[in-house]
Amino acid sequence: MLSQINSASVYGIDGYIVTVEVDISSGFPTFSIVGLPDTSVKESRDRVVSAIKNSGFDFPTKKVTVNLAPAGIKKEGAIFDLPIAIGILLATGQINQSNRKYSFIGELSLNGSIRKVSGVLPIAIKLKEENIDGLILPETNKNEGAVVDGINIYPVKDLKTAVNIISGTAGGLPHKLDLMKIFSSASDYDIDFKDVKGQAFVKRAIEVACAGGHNMLLIGSPGGGKTMLAKRIPTILPSMSLEEAIETTKIHSIEGLVSSHASLVATRPFRSPHHTISDVALIGGGTYPKPGEVSLSHNGVLFLDELPEFHRNVLEVLRQPLEDGIVTVSRARASLTYPARFMLIAAMNPCPCGYYGHPTRECTCTPFAIQKYISRISGPLMDRIDLHIDVPAVKFEELSEMPVTGVESSKDIKERIVKSRTIQKSRFESEKNIYCNSHMESKHIKKYCVIGYDSKNLLKHAMEKLGFSARAHDRILKVARTIADLDFSKDIQTQHIAEAIQYRSLDKNM
Repeated sequence: MLSQINSASVYGIDGYIVTVEVDISSGFPTFSIVGLPDTSVKESRDRVVSAIKNSGFDFPTKKVTVNLAPAGIKKEGAIFDLPIAIGILLATGQINQSNRKYSFIGELSLNGSIRKVSGVLPIAIKLKEENIDGLILPETNKNEGAVVDGINIYPVKDLKTAVNIISGTAGGLPHKLDLMKIFSSASDYDIDFKDVKGQAFVKRAIEVACAGGHNMLLIGSPGGGKTMLAKRIPTILPSMSLEEAIETTKIHSIEGLVSSHASLVATRPFRSPHHTISDVALIGGGTYPKPGEVSLSHNGVLFLDELPEFHRNVLEVLRQPLEDGIVTVSRARASLTYPARFMLIAAMNPCPCGYYGHPTRECTCTPFAIQKYISRISGPLMDRIDLHIDVPAVKFEELSEMPVTGVESSKDIKERIVKSRTIQKSRFESEKNIYCNSHMESKHIKKYCVIGYDSKNLLKHAMEKLGFSARAHDRILKVARTIADLDFSKDIQTQHIAEAIQYRSLDKNM
């Protein structure tokens, strides 16, 4: 006998429908799976046999053939265990399916219970587009699937429960979710800028960077608070919209990073990979490409601590996503494009020993060693970083002082940034793929960053005396435009140019 049921999987960041066909025929007892399965799918044979028997059903002693269509796409993971088992039970006549159109995903354990799988959100979105009535999935994935409005989600703990639902003997109510309530409750942060003592200049620079979406490099001795400041940057970025949250959750869902208690990634991602990361892990890839850290940072922050310690080839792969906001990973068997629009925040020591310019510690590095250390970061990558900020050591008086009223919280800073982003959104309404000042190219700089005579003289003097390059010229203008937006100024004033020049410390050092 032959049975056909629906399942689904993920290709890139989108779901696609998989038809599971099961044929039971006479012959020597065998169990084969075709349709380009990987090793984990082939291993489902042993899991399915044990799960069927331990759930009180009979496994046929005949020739069993399972086809996963379309056969041209590689099938990965244990997500097809449940649909294969259901297909076998239908083909042998042990259960009858109701008229409803269901789809099935889930990994089976040997005792028939169903384990969590990844990629549920993009799968649910695809099933809704295909007008599938309901999705039967693991209990631990119910909140993630219920994010999609318009599809009935039926969570199950074991194979018997799934059988009861499709046969109509125990229909049960679909799982529902108050999405807006969860979205608002999950948007809170546990950290705040009011915890940071001192560093007023650095806080101001971070505010400017977040207001314009600028990439930023923090340079300072160990213990200055670079990492502490970077971790609080998501708390002052504009809140994610529901569309951004769903787009971000899709990527995290593919990697299995959405917890069973959460349904949405409602706060901006903050990814901080170790400096020993490979280029494939950072950008994405593999035989069958998967998203990397740049895509997991989409709509959020990618923090690279100890930037010069990263391998040169790893840093160079950041060029395309920083420029385009997407990354295309091409391999022999697949070529996939992932979103990767993030804010790059990097941190580094000023020299190999870390104490160049420190007020109390002596630096033991030679000028050549310092220059060689800074030169580990290539010019093209540095070209994509708008602000270079010195982070000085915190003074004892600032560390020991008691909390005082008037210290700005993340909420206070965020309000100013949101107002600035609103101005930018209005300005670039007619432009394509430009959402904030950092996305401007040369033609946009000429149009939106017009400066007066005094400002031109100041910028010219800075370039001549401090040795700024042509690329630094454009970066200064973009940052000055953001500072003007924070001041609600239509035109870029001389003081805005002067402040922007202060944020190019590495150019001055080099």
